[in-house]
Amino acid sequence: MNNNNHIILKNQQFSGFDEKIEGIIFEIILKHIKDLIYVMKVEENKTFSYVFLNEEAKGHARLTNNSLGKTLHDVLPPETADHLHEQYISVLEKREPVSFQDIVILSDKRVVHGESILTPIFGENGNVLFIVSVTRDISARVADKEMITYMAYHDQLTGLPNRSSLKRDLDSAVEEAQMNSQNLALMFIDLDRFKFFNDTMGHVAGDHLLKEVGKRLSSISQQGYKVFRQGGDEFIVILPNTSREISQTFAQNVNKAFTNPFVLENKEFFISASIGISLYPEDGRDGNTLIKNADTALYRAKELGRSLYHFYSADLQKHSSHLMQLETGLRKAVEKNELEIYYQPQMDLGTNKVTSFEALLRWRHPVLGFVSPAEFIPVAEDTGLILSIGEWIIHKVCRNLKQWNESGYGPVSIGINLSPKQFQQPELVTIIEQNIKQNQIYPGCLEFELTEGAMQDPKRTMETLAKLKDIGVRISVDDFGTGYSSLSYIKKLPIDTLKIDQSFVKDVLHDEKDAAITTTIIHLAQSLGLSVIAEGVEEEQQVEFFKIMGCHKVQGYFFSKPLPENEMVEHYFKNK
Repeated sequence: MNNNNHIILKNQQFSGFDEKIEGIIFEIILKHIKDLIYVMKVEENKTFSYVFLNEEAKGHARLTNNSLGKTLHDVLPPETADHLHEQYISVLEKREPVSFQDIVILSDKRVVHGESILTPIFGENGNVLFIVSVTRDISARVADKEMITYMAYHDQLTGLPNRSSLKRDLDSAVEEAQMNSQNLALMFIDLDRFKFFNDTMGHVAGDHLLKEVGKRLSSISQQGYKVFRQGGDEFIVILPNTSREISQTFAQNVNKAFTNPFVLENKEFFISASIGISLYPEDGRDGNTLIKNADTALYRAKELGRSLYHFYSADLQKHSSHLMQLETGLRKAVEKNELEIYYQPQMDLGTNKVTSFEALLRWRHPVLGFVSPAEFIPVAEDTGLILSIGEWIIHKVCRNLKQWNESGYGPVSIGINLSPKQFQQPELVTIIEQNIKQNQIYPGCLEFELTEGAMQDPKRTMETLAKLKDIGVRISVDDFGTGYSSLSYIKKLPIDTLKIDQSFVKDVLHDEKDAAITTTIIHLAQSLGLSVIAEGVEEEQQVEFFKIMGCHKVQGYFFSKPLPENEMVEHYFKNK
């Protein structure tokens, strides 16, 4: 090789070897090289014919010794021969080695990826006599790279594009919408009650369901959209070049896709989905904002019910910010002593005395002032904060009962509401029992109020209530008559009291149906030996109605609104 990197063909031998031995050595070397070696002779008409092929080259390209002396176009498909011919010509023109990667189609129709270097061999007159091609088949490497890339951008379970793909594609979609002055819709889709399904049926069934959901979302008859799996049971759809009306139709089609049951192990299951929708550019001009706002709209859709879609609006952002403010504040409310317990008296219609109260939680926020329980209790339930807050309420009430007993205020009963999440808490019975023992109070002075919604699992409900009754506390069913399983569980469960929901009490004097329902509840309770409390009593005529009907107690604004502890003690204990 000279200083110009040109290989000059000379009739010379390795020092110490004759020509025969030299040939054997080269044959052995070429035989064991795994790269593909082609030696092409440069013909006068600038065509190239094969003069040497090593065994790897023969096996790879399905060539034989019969190919020797033939040109590229004699043995290769026309498209491949044309492509390689151009590369060889470039070597002649540049008079130096040429490297390249390419994809070629071989004579047996195989498509291979190659990495080649073509090196010219010069004669003593300076002409290129031969070109040596050393090629490496990189098809496996390319396939591995493509697989790695695919896995990086696709969800392994459903095969849908994943979050990494979403970020890339959403940025491109936003850029395209901006360039073409088009609208873009982003839909955040979440399966309703998937956790319940997953916990009940198992993760294998849950994974199978997610695969089927992915297939249904991908098969909606609308052009141009793309589905991504965000994670868990969350999916995102990008709908380019759209409008509010088209997006609405698409959301309706998504809901329709879930009307047919999913069949798993020969069983039918019905799953619905909630959808939040944000639109470019009015709801956001970048991908992150569109996702965040669609998520906000999704949260609102879930609040309103299942199998619904909801578009984002500025009001939702205010609502979301307010909820975040409530959640942040609620996490510190106990330690900052912002929570209080108010007590609403319950009048005994037989004695006209107050010997029982309902404990009601109140929150005095340092900025917002008093926050309605209707606002913060759902937040506490959703975030799980209701568990620590509920434990605080039990502790506070039990401590108050101890203080009142020590002050000689006489026997009093307090009703404490248990949320559905609290009632499912494994440590609930232990927490109640420990507080009773620590404060040395009579268990029967505590009455725990449950809604029908807290008692969805009959077996678990029966077990928990049995343990509570073993402690000696009383059990009441709040908002009775508003659920769907009243008569079935009232017969089986160890309850002591029914509380008639105020929705029946409100019009009991004017609506015959409400009057009939409340009368039936009272008679049912009497026949089963249960106490009855009517909630929301605001008129004297209502008091008389319930007294005539044989209701045991009433509570409501007619007698008293809920009172802070000091006012309740002053009015009902000290002054009696």
